[in-house]
Amino acid sequence: MAISTEAIRALREETGAGIMDCKRALEEAGGDSAKAKELLRQKGLALAAKKAERAANQGLVEAYVHGGGRIGVLVEVNCETDFVARTLEFKELAHDLALQIAAMAPQVVDDETALDDLDISRGEPRLLYQPFIRDPSKTVRQVMTDVVARVGENIRVRRFTRFELGS
Repeated sequence: MAISTEAIRALREETGAGIMDCKRALEEAGGDSAKAKELLRQKGLALAAKKAERAANQGLVEAYVHGGGRIGVLVEVNCETDFVARTLEFKELAHDLALQIAAMAPQVVDDETALDDLDISRGEPRLLYQPFIRDPSKTVRQVMTDVVARVGENIRVRRFTRFELGS
């Protein structure tokens, strides 16, 4: 089946995947865009799982201040190389994570502490399991996995601190 350039372009714009990956996914899905997106997502999950154990010692610290200076966040997001740390996509992810922390007030990144020790009165206390504020149909972990699939490197939230006046 011949896949049109327009279909490849549209899938690439929606997913951020490479041109050849989009073409292969559309061919495998018989031209069905929804199936192709799912195939690309599955491929991204497999890629992220392979990269999960690789060292992530580069990255950046993102700062965000919200509410007229009433809430502030510092978050350290790591990747494998300084090249990726300088990309717009990585910087946007770090900024979105800072916004997420400011808005949702998680207490830990992941399962660092026993759940019995966490205050769940304000929602999910673990950052990676919270619904992503820009797309609540995904968790923060799923958004990070999507970025890992696109940039080809392991990405990890090392730590964060959230400050709020009066708390």
